[in-house]
Amino acid sequence: MLKPALLFLLITGAGSALAAEGGCPPAVPAPGQYGPYDYGDPADYTERLPIVEQYHLTANVQNFKLENENPPGAHLDYTLRAFPNHYRALELMMRLAEKEHTTRPSGANFSVECYFERALNFRPKDAMVKMLYANYLHKKGHEKEALLQYEQALKLKPNDPSINYNMGLVYFDTHDYDKSLEHAKAAYNAGFPLPGLRNKLQHAGKWH
Repeated sequence: MLKPALLFLLITGAGSALAAEGGCPPAVPAPGQYGPYDYGDPADYTERLPIVEQYHLTANVQNFKLENENPPGAHLDYTLRAFPNHYRALELMMRLAEKEHTTRPSGANFSVECYFERALNFRPKDAMVKMLYANYLHKKGHEKEALLQYEQALKLKPNDPSINYNMGLVYFDTHDYDKSLEHAKAAYNAGFPLPGLRNKLQHAGKWH
């Protein structure tokens, strides 16, 4: 089996053709492709993930610098095609797009939204992917769509403090302070450490 670094140019080239067609192809096995593997699967995480990360999720990539003369978006693209639901890579792709003021970072074959779509189709019950996608939608100003993703994530992990906290932020921004308070209480009762949402509610006179 060829290592990811040896397949990099071949696969990124094939992906560029798909992206040029304007599509968002599903994350399925393809000839010459490493993966797709499940970030949440213990065997894939232990045996296959290190092979990908040592070449494509280096310190340079995570700091949005060139790695082997390739832009960070290209390495994140490879990582997300090998592991479509790779949480760190999804977050970095989202941040890189924000840094470059675009929906598709340089070197990436798809838009940020497409990477989330591929991840969600690949593992529909991955609550963390839903939460990350909701974060992205919230930042883009799509509160209704963000709440839908948070609601689905919360059904999968009802007591998760991060989901409740971020959901409370969206409700605060939409001026639904009762719902915001409800999710804030759930987050803090579960041990969420950041005081930001509580501070917002206190400043608005809605914390009690």
